[in-house]
Amino acid sequence: MSPARGLPPSPFQAPEIRSAPSPGESFALPARDTSVATARHRTRVQLYGWGLSSSTSDTAQLIVSELVTNAILHTHSSQVRCLLWSSGQFLRIEVADEGAGPARGPVGVADSDQEHGRGLLLLDALAARWGVISPDRRAGCTVWAELPAH
Repeated sequence: MSPARGLPPSPFQAPEIRSAPSPGESFALPARDTSVATARHRTRVQLYGWGLSSSTSDTAQLIVSELVTNAILHTHSSQVRCLLWSSGQFLRIEVADEGAGPARGPVGVADSDQEHGRGLLLLDALAARWGVISPDRRAGCTVWAELPAH
């Protein structure tokens, strides 16, 4: 799996999400399992308001679910921050955690009988581009994904 499919990260380089460019939405949620459904709902409502297609919305909700779940399960964060931003040509999704940054080493492929372990493979299949921004191992990281906005 190749993050960003060999492409450099696009416009956002900040490791923390402070505010969303216009038109954008930024929100923080507690790092609890119930926050996954809240993030999905907020994504659906925001993308509907922007007039994006149901196909784009469905894909974005799945990506947000996976990224928020990963941030909650695999980091020691008290909150997870989400950003949604549409340029008109693409939709940018960012999920930032407070953890120690991405794990080093190869991403494994889940066995067919495992319940977990397919999130980044799914992200790679659904996103036009994606990547990880991690300024250092102490400051958390941001996983971003981009989809065509239609």
